Amino acid sequence: MSVTTQFASTDTYIVPDDLAVAVNAAVTLERPLLVKGEPGTGKTELARQVALSLGLPLVEWHIKSTTRAHQGLYEYDAVSRLRDSQLGDERVHDIANYIRRGKLWEAFAAERKVVLLIDEIDKADIEFPNDLLQELDRMEFHVYETGETIRARHRPVVVITFNNEKELPDAFLRRCFFHYIRFPDMETMKRIVEVHHPGIRERLLTVALTQFYEIREQAGLKKKPSTSEVLDWLKLLLAEDLDADALRADPAAALPRLHGALLKNEQDVALFERLAFMARREQR
Repeated sequence: MSVTTQFASTDTYIVPDDLAVAVNAAVTLERPLLVKGEPGTGKTELARQVALSLGLPLVEWHIKSTTRAHQGLYEYDAVSRLRDSQLGDERVHDIANYIRRGKLWEAFAAERKVVLLIDEIDKADIEFPNDLLQELDRMEFHVYETGETIRARHRPVVVITFNNEKELPDAFLRRCFFHYIRFPDMETMKRIVEVHHPGIRERLLTVALTQFYEIREQAGLKKKPSTSEVLDWLKLLLAEDLDADALRADPAAALPRLHGALLKNEQDVALFERLAFMARREQR
């Protein structure tokens, strides 16, 4: 696969200009790109598309609440070594047989430059980002069990995503290039939809997206529907062969058509039911 030096839109991913600038700036500075945005705005997919656009392999590290920073480097399997020693296994004499490489080690040891995704870093403990400062800054770490130092053969392109579940330390933020992914405007969303649903009727798309943005802007909404959810909703509308007239706002309608793709909790469903009830009273 050929390697390019500039990130741009691909056949399956529409990139706003400011996001492309941020990615290319982070690559030039050789700093981690720290990407924030509401769920469903394509933060995780961004790393995959950066790898595709630049022609680089992708290493993905998805963070959970129980993830420790050291797991990204390596883990020493002392239990297996103890078991093997009791069984008289010859492997026990080489401690390296019980060192399991983490995602950072995988990225550092790669034969060529890779894109390293550290996904949803704020899900982990508050100390997690601080524990990775030195490794991401120096691009090396020490394996105490074997005495070796692992250095990156090629500095990876690092993409870090977070949803603002926790504040990140200032020392960590200083080492990153930050970008906030704004929710797409109507025109950008039309381009995104065209990628996923090519040939969709213009009038249906305009009416559907108008209704979608009205839903997002509704005061009191607990969870705003995301890009991925509007794509699912449009897929359902197309499958049901609904036209634009079927989607036009109807004050007497309790909920948007096929609302389960957009509204994901009972509070928001109840909100639209109350709004519909009030609209029907005003019509009387």
